[in-house]
Amino acid sequence: MTLTLVPLQREPTVRVVAVSHPPPLRYLSVSKGGHITVWNSGLHILKTLALAGDPTEEVANTRRFRGWTTDAVSMGNVHKVAIATDCRDLHFVNVSTGNVFEDVHLFGFRTVPTALCYWHDVQCPERPSLLLLGDERGGVHVMWFLNPSKGLFKSLTNKEKGLRRIFFPDLGEHSDAVSYRHVPNIHREPINRVMFEPGANIVMTSSESDTTSVVFMSVTLKQEPYIWKCKQGAKCFDYNASLRLLVTGGRDRAVRLWTRFVTARPVATLPGHRTAVLDVAIYQPVGQIFSYSRDAELKIWDISSHHCLKTVCLQFPCRQPGRIPEHGSFPFLLLSPPLPEQTQSHLLVGCKDHLALLNLAEARRGGGGGWSAGRGGEPGGPALTCALYNASLRQVVTGHADSSVSLWDVETGRRRLRILNAHGEDEVTCMTLDSSHRRLITGARNGTIKVWNLLNGLNLHKLEPVTDSEVTGLTCLHNNQLLSVGWSRRVAQYDIAAAKDLYVRADVSWKSSGVHTSDILAVCQCAALGVVATASHDGEVIVWRLETQGPVLHLQRPTHGGVLAPVNSLLFLQHRAGDRKLRNRGVLVSSQAGRLCFWSLTGQTHTCGQFYAPDQPGERVLSLTSDQLKNTTLVTGDTAGRIQIWDICHYALDLQHEMDAACERPPLLQRWKAHDRALVSVDILEVAGRLFVLTASADGSAGLWTKDGDRVGSFGQEEVWDVCEPDTYQRKTQETVKEDMRMAESDEEEPSGGQK
Repeated sequence: MTLTLVPLQREPTVRVVAVSHPPPLRYLSVSKGGHITVWNSGLHILKTLALAGDPTEEVANTRRFRGWTTDAVSMGNVHKVAIATDCRDLHFVNVSTGNVFEDVHLFGFRTVPTALCYWHDVQCPERPSLLLLGDERGGVHVMWFLNPSKGLFKSLTNKEKGLRRIFFPDLGEHSDAVSYRHVPNIHREPINRVMFEPGANIVMTSSESDTTSVVFMSVTLKQEPYIWKCKQGAKCFDYNASLRLLVTGGRDRAVRLWTRFVTARPVATLPGHRTAVLDVAIYQPVGQIFSYSRDAELKIWDISSHHCLKTVCLQFPCRQPGRIPEHGSFPFLLLSPPLPEQTQSHLLVGCKDHLALLNLAEARRGGGGGWSAGRGGEPGGPALTCALYNASLRQVVTGHADSSVSLWDVETGRRRLRILNAHGEDEVTCMTLDSSHRRLITGARNGTIKVWNLLNGLNLHKLEPVTDSEVTGLTCLHNNQLLSVGWSRRVAQYDIAAAKDLYVRADVSWKSSGVHTSDILAVCQCAALGVVATASHDGEVIVWRLETQGPVLHLQRPTHGGVLAPVNSLLFLQHRAGDRKLRNRGVLVSSQAGRLCFWSLTGQTHTCGQFYAPDQPGERVLSLTSDQLKNTTLVTGDTAGRIQIWDICHYALDLQHEMDAACERPPLLQRWKAHDRALVSVDILEVAGRLFVLTASADGSAGLWTKDGDRVGSFGQEEVWDVCEPDTYQRKTQETVKEDMRMAESDEEEPSGGQK
């Protein structure tokens, strides 16, 4: 599942429609208050506009729309979207070009239209098209557009310009272009859905009436209608002609399956929802049904077995504990074959002012059907740039080059939340957690920093950028004082502890101006020592005292020929730093051109050990991690996509006076090929009493591994795992690991890259 957290207008979204002609695919969302938002296929906003207001208002700039919208429908062959409102009117919005605008207003209906449906013959465009309107009194308005390619209504006169307003009682003047008929009293309650089946020429409607819940009637009215009766009526329905299957949902929380010609009893009643069912949809390619209830719970059912395949609780930001979120009348938009080129089947779900996007399989698969989690955890997706583990929520968080952020359940590998366009279109470059582990802070290539609620994906704060250059590192102190570094070459501080406003100003009181003479690439803190370390592109590591906000130590590894390699990563060994016997030893590890340097922060000699970590020469180590409760192991991830696990129990506990000399490596416990491209992040996790290794790569995937190198799986893969059940692991690396270890035992020499 891909949860797309894109805020719309601060009011419920009544309907989202897809506009595929003219290409490319666009979405148009209509809010309850009449605001229209146009999106591209990546859910970036292209345009916003509002429905036209009352023309009788005297002052032009006060003519804003003052009603509520009730439904909207795309009219693909004429490049329009029709929008119904409780002002008893229809607004026709022209979407033929990128300049979306309202061009026709049909007003003065006798009743309020509450549901819309439009049909046209794709194979024979010259045939009349049909617009159906269900109304508040249970009737249906039938409008045939006789020659839609020439216009829905009679041609404009030369004097008529701009928005065209047509009074409904004058519709007879347009009889050459449109024919109209009203069929009253089909239902005893307002119609909430209307559909058309062209093969049988059937109009299908539903309402919350016990006696006329769903009605199928001939558009010619020459046949007796079929009437289905449901307890407490039907709030929604869907029908598939090839399957001859009718699905209904309503206030009694049950999903019912009916056959086309049997109205007496349902084929199956599917219980499970805890609140009213708001929408249902049949997805024929894989034989499934989607149902969605008022508490934002989505269920996926198998049509043949009637079993519930999955239940997904959509984590919309508007959800609050103990409260039912507000919804529009039509939460679903299902796009299934045939589709525009390069468009995957998907389901959009609306809840108040947010949308969720679920990617769908287009063919039945083994092992549980065709609904699948959206990609993003498998190779080939957007490149990962950073990742971290939140032990409090048992979630893995990944940042991506396409400016998205994903939250994954570490126990199953399923995506729980996705934030698109977190920083517009700019790459997410770094991230950290606040002290409570309930907020995520992300930095981007454009210098912006944002604070997010991890429970619902809501953007809580936007932090003032120091410059518009890349943020490369973030660290949050114990009192929720956030430190940021990057290409600005400065240390900026933000107080996010008691921030109430959306925008938080930067505190640049740190004595950092001019200290780093090159771009800062990494930052790491050590609360036990009261220091922060930063590292830059010119190979310099600077240690700062938190109390004085000034530098206290400059560290740099000497090199031959004056070539200074960048420091790619920093890591404090927190257990050593907190132990009085060990804090004077190697407590800070830096990675520079693949060589790991262990630094002591006391005394005159600061070097305690160094070695080249990658398996091949010329590689770099971009990420380091350790078991911080003991600091017995060190995990490194290099640019070749390989993992190394080192035993550092007794390593770097003595000072090394010859920094340039070759140093013996610590024992190598494990190593394996984890990814095809560079590892941008590695971490050690403890889940259910066992240790695991998290990896994130520029190849677009994030993986979970046992400490012995067994692959648990990739986040976002189709098959879920149970982290407590090793039988669910993929376990595909054991032979590779054993081969690597045999090679390691026979290779007693350090790779040539280690002598550089």
